Amino acid sequence: MTKYLIAGLGNPGDEYAHTRHNIGFDVVNAFVQKHAASFRVDRLAFVAELKLKGRQCICICPTTFMNLSGKAVKYWMEKEGILSDRLLVVVDDIALPLNRLRLRPGGSHAGHNGLKSLEETLGTRDYARLRFGIGNDYPKGYQSDFVLGKWRKSEEPLVKRKIGIAVEAIESFALQGITAAMNQVNNKEVSL
Repeated sequence: MTKYLIAGLGNPGDEYAHTRHNIGFDVVNAFVQKHAASFRVDRLAFVAELKLKGRQCICICPTTFMNLSGKAVKYWMEKEGILSDRLLVVVDDIALPLNRLRLRPGGSHAGHNGLKSLEETLGTRDYARLRFGIGNDYPKGYQSDFVLGKWRKSEEPLVKRKIGIAVEAIESFALQGITAAMNQVNNKEVSL
């Protein structure tokens, strides 16, 4: 059975729950819930396993904190024998507007500490990443507060809709491949 590793990046702990920086956790959690699976606490991560039309998806939300995400991702790739072409990382992106998602088969970390950790630990940039636009609507000098902050009430309906689209993109990635998944989400503005 073909295996995939779906990793949502974020920080463990109630104070980080449902913040912009933890959108990777929220997307992967929604994917796991949709397929009636559940997380367990395991080595370096919350882990859920589910079957998707003959494919096995190992879903993780690292408990290592964002800056050490690579440690958890590498451990689970090695443990499950999953190569980087079957890894999908879901992450927040401050450079993308709130109404956008972007899926790429590789690329730079663009200053994102979670992706930086993955690149250093895995020794490659060649793995799929689904970037969830969080926008950059904050005063100069307040990037950290913004990223670690909760969604505004006015943003929540759009975020919920985008989480649904991101879940479909994960399904598409596992079932049809990166190109089909990219065609599904790239260059599309998400609206209510």
